[in-house]
Amino acid sequence: LHNLYGPTEAAVDVTWWRCESEQSERSVPIGRPIANTQIYILDRHQQPVPLGVAGEIHIGGAGLARGYLKRASLTAERFIPNPFSRQPGERLYKTGDLARYRRDGAIEYLGRSDHQVKIRGFRIELEEIEAVLVRQNGVREAIVLARADGTGDKHLVGYVVKEADAWLPVSVLRGLLKEELPEYMIPKAFVFLEELPLTPNGKVDRRSLPAPVNFGVERERPYVAPRTPIEKELASTWSELLHIEQVGIHDNFFDLGGHSLLLTQLASRISQNFHVDLPLRILFDVPTVEEMTVAIAQRQVEQEQDLEVAQMLDELKQMTPEEVKALLEAEANEFSAEGAEYESQGQARSASSLVT
Repeated sequence: LHNLYGPTEAAVDVTWWRCESEQSERSVPIGRPIANTQIYILDRHQQPVPLGVAGEIHIGGAGLARGYLKRASLTAERFIPNPFSRQPGERLYKTGDLARYRRDGAIEYLGRSDHQVKIRGFRIELEEIEAVLVRQNGVREAIVLARADGTGDKHLVGYVVKEADAWLPVSVLRGLLKEELPEYMIPKAFVFLEELPLTPNGKVDRRSLPAPVNFGVERERPYVAPRTPIEKELASTWSELLHIEQVGIHDNFFDLGGHSLLLTQLASRISQNFHVDLPLRILFDVPTVEEMTVAIAQRQVEQEQDLEVAQMLDELKQMTPEEVKALLEAEANEFSAEGAEYESQGQARSASSLVT
């Protein structure tokens, strides 16, 4: 069994890979180029990408078409001069497909570049999330899209067709994805379907996929209302930033749709409301209201202690060396007196225990 890859613009097949029965790779590679064909994986500046880095597949060699019939502008856009050839007139075909080189030199296909989205500064390959989804027990098919919520913010939505009688709560599915994907690649909402809509030629009709009823997240733990003043103020701030009516102390900021940009806004609100500065690295480690409340309280105590020390140092700066020496001697005498009193009390307790 061979896996062949190639577009119509390059005589259909341009790479090949012999499939192994004991293969354990997460995806079947598309392999290496056939004879008289060159494959280049380039970045947006038409430069070769390093090993393991995603780029767009460009095809050169004898199999290229001349262009698109009566579509000169599209031909110029897709069939570009070959910067790696010394032959005049040689061209490369920009496929729009994403891939990367494996360590063994084989090419791994990653999906279409038009299925690549950018959310909050992160470039995300939707097919990469889909591949992880369909590997989970109970998932038969999966598609991921980027959709806007009521505020216009883009979020990832996972569309899942479950196996018959599969038990697959959203919280379980999200937990499985977190084991393999970073936080920004976890869909905020999931839509479960009986089957995926198809186009007349049998491909998934992404435009017909329904929007989620809401972008709310299923709670992994029962709702517990805020109890302390800090928890109440913090939950109110979360509610405003995340556009969620009800926030519990065990809710996770990122599970509710939070991300790094919103976390930066939250850090600013915490500074304004509680007069403490918490670095983002700490906030990442305390994603629930309860944990964040503890971190805020601890920081408040630390800042009070820092203020007391600063005031003491400021007072010392105003004193003469003689005054500082006298103060230290007085403190030493007081410490010695307290130590002697504690020692005598200990001796008395020991004598009392012996009598008893």
